[in-house]
Amino acid sequence: MANSYSGLVVSQSGQVATIGMRPSGDVQYVRGADDPLPVFFPKHKQLGLALEELRADNSIRVIVLTGLSDVFFVPPSGAPGPKSRHNPGEDWDLTVGLARTLQAFIEIEKPIIARVNGDAIGFGSSLAFASDFIIAAEDAVIADYHLGMGETGYGRSDVGVVPGDGGSVFVPMHMPPAMAKEFLFLARPYTGADLAALGIVNRAVPLADLDATVDEFCRRLLLRSSHALGFAKRVVNRRIAENFNLTFDSAWAYEMANFYMHLAATDERGRTEL
Repeated sequence: MANSYSGLVVSQSGQVATIGMRPSGDVQYVRGADDPLPVFFPKHKQLGLALEELRADNSIRVIVLTGLSDVFFVPPSGAPGPKSRHNPGEDWDLTVGLARTLQAFIEIEKPIIARVNGDAIGFGSSLAFASDFIIAAEDAVIADYHLGMGETGYGRSDVGVVPGDGGSVFVPMHMPPAMAKEFLFLARPYTGADLAALGIVNRAVPLADLDATVDEFCRRLLLRSSHALGFAKRVVNRRIAENFNLTFDSAWAYEMANFYMHLAATDERGRTEL
């Protein structure tokens, strides 16, 4: 299967497609000539494009999402916090691309297995919880850093923002309300083993057993009627689609509002404007 995604590698084996996410350091931020600060990571948009392509390919029945290094997905070093200036075109591309990606996870009729081979932080945890099955390495750390205030080691230590990139949509669908709030509000990290013990992920296994466990899920899914399985996913995901429609726009808007609230720009005369 040919693809031209800078942040992804898409491959096919039989009726199973694998989307491998390149590590953050492999993809450079795009910098505009007039904006010295980076735009967001391209996977936010590219994952949706890849899923739409796979949705239209009838030779694919199951999709596996995984990392191509020792992590599933972690934000790159220096991930954007508040920007000193915003490019409307870049902001639009990010917003629409992210919305389409999360909608694609919900709407594609083919089951998606998150093969969490390492840490899943921030958007990485959103991708895991957006998937239909979560099979994690037992020592993989899963956390949302948006309100972490630097405690997770990711993001900016002086800024807290709403988890607007999917966490507010998907985490409350997997956890009881009090636990979801602890995970999101306090940026509480859990290991795959922790979440499996709580019944929140399907399996947590030693990394050496991850492939065999994922392969067994694929094998069993492929034994099912593709049409019945597709309709079943659509039915089960109606509640998730409803929660996305209810939550995503406001969560994303509030996250962007937080960025502007924390932004401080200094003009040529040295004055600070908040």
